[in-house]
Order: sequence, then C-alpha cells, then structure tokens
Amino acid sequence: MAEQNEVQAGITPLFPRLWRYCLVLTSNHDRANDLAQATCLRAIEKAHQFEKGTNLDRWLFRIAQRLWFNELRATAVRQGGGLATLDEIEIPDPKSDSETNLYAREVLLSVTRLPEAQRMTVLLVYLEGYSYREAAVELDIPVGTVMSRLSAARAKLTSETSFKKLKHG
Repeated sequence: MAEQNEVQAGITPLFPRLWRYCLVLTSNHDRANDLAQATCLRAIEKAHQFEKGTNLDRWLFRIAQRLWFNELRATAVRQGGGLATLDEIEIPDPKSDSETNLYAREVLLSVTRLPEAQRMTVLLVYLEGYSYREAAVELDIPVGTVMSRLSAARAKLTSETSFKKLKHG
C-alpha cells in the first residue's frame, strides 16, 4: 500500500513528461492520451514492483513503451502484418487431379492472406487438427476467441469470388 501511494503521488508531477513521451511514441494526441492513462493505471496496479529509490519517470516510460509495443504487435496480428505471405505454394498430391491441386493451392494462398491471428488459428485447427481447446491453450486465448477467429476466417474465405463460385457451382 505504501508503494501504491508513492507511485500515485509521483505520477501527478510526472504526467506532462509521460504524456509527451507517449505523444512521441504514438504521433497522435488521442492515442497519447490513451497510452498515458493506460500507463498510469498499469503503474498503480503494479506499484508493488516499483523499487523505492529508483527513477519513477524511467519506470513509467518503460511501462508506456511496453504497452505501446504490445499494441503495435496486437495491431499487426489483427491486420495480418506478423508473417510474410507465401506467393508461390505447390501442393503436390499424386492421388488428386490437377483441378483439385489448383483448388487446394488457391485455398492455401487465401488462408495466407488472412490476418495473422485468424491464419494461426485456421492452421492449428484445420490443418494441424487441434481441437478448439488445444488451439486455445497453444495460442493462450479463450476457446470463444478461437471460435470467433475461425468464424471470421470462414466468412472472409467464403466471400471471395472463387469460393462462392465453387460453393454454388
């Protein structure tokens, strides 16, 4: 409790500097406000980790930087910027005809264009055969999130013209 009071008391005079630091990180006033507030909240929650006698401003800046990097990573995952997509994939199957191979290649290429979070979930469940629960454990997310990502991925894949054509034709 003493650490929490010390951190709370120190935040107020440091807030303008923290906000400027957040503005430099985000290049956006609204995002800077959000990041600075999230940093203050995290600092109060984790006040027991603050080492008395060290620089509170450096600790706050480190928290802000970690929160920002986590947000950038999360955005990259949601938008599919985490892994490079594959341009050319050959899926030879000696038992299948060439039309099936072309379809399989098209499906796999479409899957690689999904946002990373959906792509990883699709790969674990549909290609690796993981159960929803196993995928949730592997990805460290709730089972409901696995189901949501799979649903969104299916919707995106079926909205593509060639998949519609194959479904209805």
